[in-house]
Amino acid sequence: MSDTTTTGTSQQPPEAGAAPATRLPLPALLALATAVFVTSLTETLPAGLLPAMSRSLGATESATGQTVTVYAAGTFLTAIPLTAATAGWNRGRLLLTAMAGFAVANTVTALSSSYALTMTARFVAGVAAGLAWALLAGYARRLAPPDLEGKAIAIAMAGIPVALSLGVPAGTFLGTTLGWRTAFLAMTGLTVVLLAWIRLTVPGHPGRERSARTPMRHALRAPGVPAVLTVTLVFVLAHTILYAYIATFLDDVGLGGSTDLILLVFGAASLLSIWAVGALVHRRLRGLTLAGTVLVAVAATLLALTGGSTVPVYVAAALWGLGWGGVPTLLQTAAGRAGGEQADAAQALLVTLWNVAMAGGGVAGGVLLHLGGPAALPWAVPLLLAPVLAVITVSRDHGFPRQP
Repeated sequence: MSDTTTTGTSQQPPEAGAAPATRLPLPALLALATAVFVTSLTETLPAGLLPAMSRSLGATESATGQTVTVYAAGTFLTAIPLTAATAGWNRGRLLLTAMAGFAVANTVTALSSSYALTMTARFVAGVAAGLAWALLAGYARRLAPPDLEGKAIAIAMAGIPVALSLGVPAGTFLGTTLGWRTAFLAMTGLTVVLLAWIRLTVPGHPGRERSARTPMRHALRAPGVPAVLTVTLVFVLAHTILYAYIATFLDDVGLGGSTDLILLVFGAASLLSIWAVGALVHRRLRGLTLAGTVLVAVAATLLALTGGSTVPVYVAAALWGLGWGGVPTLLQTAAGRAGGEQADAAQALLVTLWNVAMAGGGVAGGVLLHLGGPAALPWAVPLLLAPVLAVITVSRDHGFPRQP
């Protein structure tokens, strides 16, 4: 890992408009959650639109699936160096700049008829999203009083499962009824609204002075951080291999026309998971992480064995949502705890590895789709989650500790 600087802001008093020390600044945190929602939804939106996008761009579904991969690649290749280069910037201005670039890239994606131009725009969107992501967890922590930092992160990170649970089904429905380009233009419109929301409600924070910046590699020395990062990498890889091609998988088993409804079930279960994790994360981090891993593995196995039977597919979608919904909050919380004084660096590394896994999942899923067909996709999930369970189990003192 290169000797780069941490993300986040220095521990300075918030500027005017920041929350009092006794409560959470919900308008600002919800703006951050919406930024997470928009960037996460745009990353995975092609999952529900692959058939239509591939026809329009004149590419195979496997090739079009790489729109997820190139987005993630833009994030993980540039997040650390760009974060280092902009460490001294005011955090509010940097977030606005990143989201404005994101809106431009989404607009180009919506209007492009060229596969190459679409892939370029997706890469640029990933760059902008990665820069925003590297700010968000630290920003949420610093908007909250110390005893509510975990809850603040949970609110901000709720945008990820909400995007997967409600955003993707809604985007799939919108893309199916009005065209996939409309779905991406809707992302641009939402981002424009979000820019005004951030400007009005999120207080600016100064960047770090050069003397206060800590090399990211120091976070890897903290006990538990390597375990959390390993779990993040493999868990997200397993999830993405199947999720990025879920529309293709459902088409193969004869349920392509129900993709939006199945994803809606996944979404409703994810929202329930978010609520449960938000309420229990400070007391049951280890147990919830183990339970989420098992539920996702069971759901994928059920999908592999259904043979297209309608009820088991919906049951699997519900179990998948219950397992996955709280995972972003669990892993961000685990990284922050394990990192200690290096929490910002640990969370920045987590964001980078998350997107490495997203990119790897898109590639690995495309290879599996080509070699074994859609039926091979769900089997990869339990195979990858077995070592995840092992790492969580042995990390009982650091990373995913037992409760005192």
